Amino acid sequence: MSLLPIFAVYFIIWWITLFAVLPMGMRSQHEEGDVTLGTVESAPARFRLGRVLLLTTVISAAIYASWYAASTYFGFSLGNLPRIVPNFE
Repeated sequence: MSLLPIFAVYFIIWWITLFAVLPMGMRSQHEEGDVTLGTVESAPARFRLGRVLLLTTVISAAIYASWYAASTYFGFSLGNLPRIVPNFE
C-alpha cells in the first residue's frame, strides 16, 4: 500500500476520533463555579489542546493498527461485511 492511502485512512480515523475525544474530561465553567463574564456557562473551564491532540493520536493509531492487521494479516475487508441493503440488480 502506498503512502497516500495510508495517510488518508489514518486522517479519517483521526478526525472521527477527535470528536469522540473532545468531551472527555472536560469540565464546564458552571461546574468549576467560575464563569467568565461574556461567556456561556457551558464553556470549558480549561481547554487542554495538547492533551486532546495526544490522546486522539494515540487512540487513532491503535484503531488504525487493528484495521491494518485485520486487513493485511487476516484478510478481512469491506467485502467480508454482511450486506444490509438488498441487491436490486
